[in-house]
Amino acid sequence: MAGMERILIAGGGIGGLTAAATLLLAGFEVAVFEQASVLAEVGAGIQVSANAGRVYRALGLMEAIEAAGVLPDAYHFRVFDSGDVLQTIPLGEGYRERHGVPYVTIHRADLHRLLVEKVRSLDPAAVRTGCAVTSFAEDAHGVIVTLADGSTERGAALIGADGIKSVVRLGVAGPTAASYTGDAAWRVTVPSERLLPAYRSRTTDVWAGPGRHAVTYPLRGGALMNLVGCVEYAAWEDESWTTPRPWAEMRADFEGWHPMITAIIDAADRDQCFRWALRDREPIGGWSTGRVTLLGDAAHPTLPYMAQGAAMAVEDAAVLARTLSLEPDVPAALALYQRNRIDRTARIVNESRANRALFHLPDVPSLRAAFDRRDMNAERSAWLFSYDPTTVELLDA
Repeated sequence: MAGMERILIAGGGIGGLTAAATLLLAGFEVAVFEQASVLAEVGAGIQVSANAGRVYRALGLMEAIEAAGVLPDAYHFRVFDSGDVLQTIPLGEGYRERHGVPYVTIHRADLHRLLVEKVRSLDPAAVRTGCAVTSFAEDAHGVIVTLADGSTERGAALIGADGIKSVVRLGVAGPTAASYTGDAAWRVTVPSERLLPAYRSRTTDVWAGPGRHAVTYPLRGGALMNLVGCVEYAAWEDESWTTPRPWAEMRADFEGWHPMITAIIDAADRDQCFRWALRDREPIGGWSTGRVTLLGDAAHPTLPYMAQGAAMAVEDAAVLARTLSLEPDVPAALALYQRNRIDRTARIVNESRANRALFHLPDVPSLRAAFDRRDMNAERSAWLFSYDPTTVELLDA
């Protein structure tokens, strides 16, 4: 089908742009509709593990991602107050040798910029901003999307990469409310020069403690330190991750934690502390119709407790481009894509939820015992990091 079909994509985030780039390289015509008036990404850090990195390598972006980010030396699980290491996943050059690509931490805005540049290098007109998809209709020959201004666009297929509040998902799966998980997430980034040298870490660290946990890692060559803290709250209404909250509330949530955590919070700009509600959905058994399918959080919103939400969208994009290239019949191609993604993404969703319980155990002896029973490095290397979306054997291909 490559070179003959036009694929429509709702959403110009990391998942939508990765899909656009992979499809353009495969020879498809692509139209991306992004509701924002400017192509930009908000947020802070993102972790690029090998399973996603192989897709970026295929797109020719891995060198630029390395240059814009940091290659952490290790991934540590730590006790919240003492900093004692519960377990380690080796990263750095050893990780590259084992998996063929490095483990990189990068600012979301930097990764998004690289993807925008890649898509525009392949087709300068592929992305349209200020264009929100409001509805769609499909027939035997294609799909028509209606945009917020009332105009319509036609293509052979529509990919909903429009996030947890996806309009496309509503049309595919009906109303499926996102449930509050009981956690809200803080995020701050601070210039590393504001921190003592001992706290300018070159590692990715998960700090586990009663009812909450924090994740820290460097960005932009070590110039920034990123902190995300997930705290249990009985109820929370706001789910926007661009809403500032009082710095004092964040500081109080991590009182008594390791000095590195409190030092990062103390170094943060007081008006640049953000908190949002974490919501997710139960995995569903189908996210495609004849000519419409979903990708990333629109299909399988994932809690950030494995750092795999964006990676799943990247994997989706690569597998979808392959099935559309292999199978000339669009409905059959979308069904093939779904069959090859549903079980893996459901496992990620469920294991991310399980990690929330692990990271929030009520006392240090429980934490030590739980980590003693698991080998995170062996587990993740065996099935998570080893997955290559660009070459994995497709079921029923």
